[in-house]
Amino acid sequence: MSDVDVRDNPSEHRFELTVDGELAGMAVYRVRDGLTVVTHSEIDRRFRGQGLGNVLASRTLDQLRAQGARVYPACPFFAKYVAEHHEYDDIIED
Repeated sequence: MSDVDVRDNPSEHRFELTVDGELAGMAVYRVRDGLTVVTHSEIDRRFRGQGLGNVLASRTLDQLRAQGARVYPACPFFAKYVAEHHEYDDIIED
């Protein structure tokens, strides 16, 4: 099993997903007026088809919740993810 991790990189304004220490994906965000807007996400082509987009979304949202953030999912993937995972309704802004 691969070592999968998601960490916030505030200097780059993104959550980074790594697989065995290699950057495999990211969720880019900006913070405006106390609202975290997830603007874009992507998984590197070499890592697609493994469900890592869902891992990136869930772990990013879990970390934002732990920070007390309110989230607006402008990224189409994140918008679809939260529409299907109502456990994040408490932190999502429409």
